[in-house]
Amino acid sequence: MPPMAAPRKHVTAHTDGSCDTKSGDGGWAYLLAYNGFERVASGFEDGTTNNRMELTAAVRALEALTEPCDVTLVTDSQYLQKAFDEGWLATWQRNGWRTANRQPVKNRDLWERLLRLASAHRVTWRWTRGHAGHQANERVDGLALRARRERRGHAQG
Repeated sequence: MPPMAAPRKHVTAHTDGSCDTKSGDGGWAYLLAYNGFERVASGFEDGTTNNRMELTAAVRALEALTEPCDVTLVTDSQYLQKAFDEGWLATWQRNGWRTANRQPVKNRDLWERLLRLASAHRVTWRWTRGHAGHQANERVDGLALRARRERRGHAQG
């Protein structure tokens, strides 16, 4: 009988993106929580969109994990959550990365990175309403906004 695999760590990842549509300045942030420990990081990008920052936050959170984990990824982006939970990504791939309107899928590069990263983990996607008092979501929102306004990122933990 083969040895039992060690149980995976369960990590909760809270992610958010922020973008000023006038300037194109964007920020992203994540908070990883595991067993009472936290790790946060944020970053800045120029010439971007809010959806790219939402995706970047999720990519960066999954990139920060050093081993396969069970991940609950909490986002206020329905675009991100529904792409996984409602099969949009599978449909886009089946259609050669084209939407139902036969247009190229925006942010394909980030979607492909996210698919690759997510495949190393067991990810459960959870949506939370933004700006509704969810403590961790408010925190990553503030970090992303700070990174955007200061035009630089931060890390802690």
